[in-house]
Amino acid sequence: MSRSAFLSQTAPDCPPSLIAQAATGPAPRVAIARAGAELPMMAAKDATEAGIMTPIFVGEEDAIKAEADTLNWDISGYAIHNTNGEADAANTAAALCGSDEADVLMKGHLHTDMFMKGVLTRDNGLRTASRLVHVFHITPPGRDEPLLVSDAAVNVTPDIKTRQACTQAVVDLARARGIERPKVAFLSATESAIPSVPSSIEAQELCDWATAEIDGADFSGPLAMDLILSPEAVATKGLTDNPVAGRADCIVVPDIVSGNAIFKSLVYMGGGCAGGVVMGAKVPVLLTSRADPPAARMASAALAAILTRK
Repeated sequence: MSRSAFLSQTAPDCPPSLIAQAATGPAPRVAIARAGAELPMMAAKDATEAGIMTPIFVGEEDAIKAEADTLNWDISGYAIHNTNGEADAANTAAALCGSDEADVLMKGHLHTDMFMKGVLTRDNGLRTASRLVHVFHITPPGRDEPLLVSDAAVNVTPDIKTRQACTQAVVDLARARGIERPKVAFLSATESAIPSVPSSIEAQELCDWATAEIDGADFSGPLAMDLILSPEAVATKGLTDNPVAGRADCIVVPDIVSGNAIFKSLVYMGGGCAGGVVMGAKVPVLLTSRADPPAARMASAALAAILTRK
């Protein structure tokens, strides 16, 4: 089999059920930091037409209007905040969310570090007592319910406290998506807590903490990836009485490398549709990427809309 045949070449559509759920209430006001570029404007147009976004454009006004004209999109009914450069756009968009003039913050055409600096600057009003964590939402082919993975984008080597925040975040998002009793797995390379694999010890610690502190969900860890997703592997290893093994809704990973590898493997090899959202700020934060296909940007916007109704 050739590499091109092995890797998924056809971008999947955003699940209609996700869009339908996101469109059940008022479209949230989304402040788009430095919106005047092709990809953020396309994402905003698609989400607006789907009824899951009311855009607030932040950036160079001439560039925003030029991109809208290219898309044949009349944006005369939407607010534009004229700014100059990345820092000005990031701070202006974040401050709109901090002052309750917008419900969601979305990254446009600017560097991620500059965008996140706007989120973290206390004067912009987005900081809370919670840690910032990123959750990927993946809908694998042939599966109706999503698989959530945290944290694969923001926290590089999260400590136990941060992974506790990740655990609460995936449970909250799973419930928001309609999963009444989420099943959460703590990833390691083994199903036994052994000192030679530090992540397995930490997974056991996290599992014990979550079981004691978070009601209405099931937790298991450590679990290797096959035991998280494969009922066949679960049966072979005699773990059929485990409520999470082989049927997890959520995965909490030990570091960004393992989480990022899982997420991208599911997308590029499995062909799943993925979106993502940063949780823990005053509003949902969307870290869109130039590599994201339209369906991924739509899925991210839908997740943010759903979270604004919690």
